[in-house]
Order: sequence, then C-alpha cells, then structure tokens
Amino acid sequence: MSTKQGKGTYQITGWDEKPYAERKGEAKLTQAHVTNTFSGDVEGEGKAEYLMAYPSDTYATFVGHQYVSGSVDGRKGTFVLQAVGSFEKGKAKADWFVVPGSGTQELEGLEGSGGYSSTSDGGSEFTLKFTIR
Repeated sequence: MSTKQGKGTYQITGWDEKPYAERKGEAKLTQAHVTNTFSGDVEGEGKAEYLMAYPSDTYATFVGHQYVSGSVDGRKGTFVLQAVGSFEKGKAKADWFVVPGSGTQELEGLEGSGGYSSTSDGGSEFTLKFTIR
C-alpha cells in the first residue's frame, strides 16, 4: 500500500440550480444538481449535490457530495467525495476528501483528499492524494 498523488481534469456536463431561500437583503440559498466527466488519474462520471449560499451576487460558498463511478489509477468502482468550497469572480475552488468506507469493488478501502479549481476554459483541474487499502 502506497500513497499516490493523482491529478487530472473534469468538465461540468450538466448544472441545474434552484433557490430554496431568497429574501431581499439576505443571503440567497440554492441547491445545485451537477454532472461531471473526469479525465486523468480519476476517469469516469460524477453526480453531485451542492448546497450554496450567496451573500452577494459575485461570491458564494458551497458544500456537497459527489458520487463518482469509474476508476482511480486504473482500478474500477465507485466512491463519494465530500467538498467544501467557494465561487468568486466566475471561478470555483474547493477542498474535498473521500468519504470513509464509500469505495466499492476495486476501490474498496479508498482513502484520500485533494481539491479542484476551475480553469479559464470552463473546466477544472483536480488533485487527489490517495491510498487503496
């Protein structure tokens, strides 16, 4: 068992965001259903649910979970990432970690953490430092 530093890109393929609390003079709260495609050391499809808070029109914070189906370093299975991040001036950045015990099939025992930041082309670059026990 060794720790590896994975990296790659992901592209948002679907975004459906709706407010659930919105009052004049208060932070707007929304929920977003998001789909992604991962490429690199993580390959596959992601489905995420984010809860977002917009204290202004140009800044938001978010928390969420993303279910990933595909492979990590060539090993197939599924796992869940938990993310905490922010969105400012059109760019998102977040830290994430693999939810303990969420790995299946060849990814059973997956542990890891990392994050992502959006790029100028609308995609994101990610890192995932991981081990598979």
